[in-house]
Amino acid sequence: MTEKVFPMTLEGKAKLEAELEELKVVKRKEIVERIKIARSYGDLSENSEYESAKDEQAFVEGRISTLEKMIRFAEIIDDNNVEKDIVSLGRKVTFIELPDGDEETYTIVGSAEANPIEGKISNDSPIAKGIIGKKLNEEVVIPTPGGEMKIRIIDIQSA
Repeated sequence: MTEKVFPMTLEGKAKLEAELEELKVVKRKEIVERIKIARSYGDLSENSEYESAKDEQAFVEGRISTLEKMIRFAEIIDDNNVEKDIVSLGRKVTFIELPDGDEETYTIVGSAEANPIEGKISNDSPIAKGIIGKKLNEEVVIPTPGGEMKIRIIDIQSA
């Protein structure tokens, strides 16, 4: 069975590695200390501090496992091998919605580093799927959960 590959930028991988380091070095120790203190309160069956710390420990260990897998199977995006006027992973794309002309700019990244608030959308999102492989000034109809969206790509840059 082949493992899932996680496309990401070097910057995205570095952020995941920093988060992993923080969880392993700092967070784990904090939680162990919280559990130790909570145990000192006595009866664990009605100890909400102990339960809370154990829940957080389970969450952190799960996140550590997820991050380790994402980093192990990271595929660094290299957009240097793609023509500069074609939308691909790792590119910053500006388009206008037709016919009203609303302008939007997104960087297309792998799902591991997607953050719509920062303007980073996953390559698995409807918009990214609709524009990957398209060229500058091309008009595209993108099916979205809210209905079809017609756009024109007006700028493509390296992220």
